[in-house]
Amino acid sequence: MEDEATAGLGMGGVLSPTRRTLLRSGLMAGVAGLLPASALAEVERTGADRPDSGSGTAGGLRFGNDDRAVWLGLLEQVSEPVLSCLSRRELRAKMPIEAVAGKQADRAVVSPLEAMGRLLAGLAPWLEMEPDSAEESRETELRARYRRWAVAAIESAVDPASPDYMRFGENNQTLVDSAFLALALLRAPRQLLARLDETARGRLVAALVKTRELKTPFNNWLLFAALNEALLRVLGATWDRVRVDYALRELQAWYLGDGTYGDGPQFHADFYNSIVIHPFLLQLLDTVGDAQAEWKAMQEAVRKRAQRQAAIQERMISATGEYPVLGRSMTYRSGVFHLLADAARRQMLPPHLLPQQVRGALTAVQRRTLTPAGTFTKDGWLQIGLAGHQPALGEGYISTGSLYLCSAAWLPLGLPASNEFWSAAAAPWTQKAAWAGADVAADHAL
Repeated sequence: MEDEATAGLGMGGVLSPTRRTLLRSGLMAGVAGLLPASALAEVERTGADRPDSGSGTAGGLRFGNDDRAVWLGLLEQVSEPVLSCLSRRELRAKMPIEAVAGKQADRAVVSPLEAMGRLLAGLAPWLEMEPDSAEESRETELRARYRRWAVAAIESAVDPASPDYMRFGENNQTLVDSAFLALALLRAPRQLLARLDETARGRLVAALVKTRELKTPFNNWLLFAALNEALLRVLGATWDRVRVDYALRELQAWYLGDGTYGDGPQFHADFYNSIVIHPFLLQLLDTVGDAQAEWKAMQEAVRKRAQRQAAIQERMISATGEYPVLGRSMTYRSGVFHLLADAARRQMLPPHLLPQQVRGALTAVQRRTLTPAGTFTKDGWLQIGLAGHQPALGEGYISTGSLYLCSAAWLPLGLPASNEFWSAAAAPWTQKAAWAGADVAADHAL
């Protein structure tokens, strides 16, 4: 059955510029047999209708219209205001705080840490990567600048004398976003963590320890507490393995089947399996999985479940890059596909799912969520919404900083431009292929 799955999903239509090459390999001939002429023509339009707003110019660089360039343009457009202000210790002074009425003061305490931690968690694999010969100099230049700014931002964030000190431990939300910062540092150990000086590392340890005083709800937040402990271990500080063990054991108890965990003992119909649960479990076991035999024994099952959930995520993306507006935190936009992006970055997609399918799907999602009018203020800051400015989508815990979790979609930028994810000829993702008439394979539970 594996060959049938590969045939159904891996042989969708491809872009016309590479069609002759694929015909010589026999691949395009198989596609033509699966798709009627009208559907094949529709599939081949992929990439021909790219809006100009996909090209970013916020930092003075201009990227073109291939998929990687579109991602880099959006990365720059979203990141530039946050990182440039952080580099000057001006984020608290300059970032607006949009929040539910009456919540602005409370959110102002935590929103800057949300913006920094979440943005860096998505940027980290790209910041960590060294360029290869296929990379354009504009990308190398942008990465070098953002590396410098990111290190300066972290040093400022943990400095109690800095105007951008992130006030760790003063609000329960700082437990969440110290963990996103921890995720960033663990994803970029050479370019972020190793570049912190001894003083900053000591202050980082103190900041993480402060979050131990905060209440941890009986849900996905257990993973935030656990990941902070994992980073403390990497930093050579005293760490609490009981918090890690508690999180890992409870998550295994909450597993419901078919790649899905409860967020606590019960199922929640939302995107939190992708936003937090699977990516944090994968990173946690990467970091401390070898520290205890029971944890190491969990790794294979956790990986297989994540693969299945990634396959489900890919099938949720419509032919136009839309997806169900379901559950809370829809204002994270493309960040609700954190797991799918992470699975692609880790090169652990299910065998039937081609990397270029996922590239196309995530490109469509980013265009749909990051280019509509109203996405940004006139000064370039994200605004609450999913497809534009939609303040009613913002729950009480949502503020401007929260929105920068959209960066999670960029994790595959940590793969070099020569990697198959970027270099392979475009192929339609499942919903695009199926509704164009392709004979796609049936889906099956884990």
